[in-house]
Amino acid sequence: MTHQRYTAPAIALHWLVALGMLGAFVVGVYMHDLPLSPWKLKIYSYHKWVGVTVFLLALIRILWRLTHRPPVLPLTMPLWQRVAAEGMHHLLYLLMFAIPLTGWLMSSAKGFQTVYLGLVPLPDLLAKNPTLGDQLKEVHEALNFLMIALVAGHAGAAIKHHLVDKDDVLTRMLPFHK
Repeated sequence: MTHQRYTAPAIALHWLVALGMLGAFVVGVYMHDLPLSPWKLKIYSYHKWVGVTVFLLALIRILWRLTHRPPVLPLTMPLWQRVAAEGMHHLLYLLMFAIPLTGWLMSSAKGFQTVYLGLVPLPDLLAKNPTLGDQLKEVHEALNFLMIALVAGHAGAAIKHHLVDKDDVLTRMLPFHK
């Protein structure tokens, strides 16, 4: 066992981003087929707010990660698993930025400005272009489903390490675990 833990801020950011992504995904699935109404527009605003918050938390998280080395993976892990874990983390970080960014681009292209928390108007990143907006919607959705698949693999690997390998890969990221 390595007996190393992530720092408290790293653990908090990990779980806040995870909860935010899960919440945004669930709301996104819910709002997808709603008929156009004031309710749908309100839900879209909430979805965007969560997306912007996830983006900001991911930015803080990546800055923290760049200045605070994560615990070393167990030396008993085969090299291919360590390489796969590092690759998985890079893809997850990439998607933490790409998903909110494609949502913002889509909103801009569809002509719907993002106003964070109903208070801070964010600049449109693209001129209004409904065709491009529809294409970006497809990209945004595809990236979300890719994220779900990667998160499932990430969680599955952590559980496998805990139950099969009996190492601390999972527990070192759990809050309130000593």
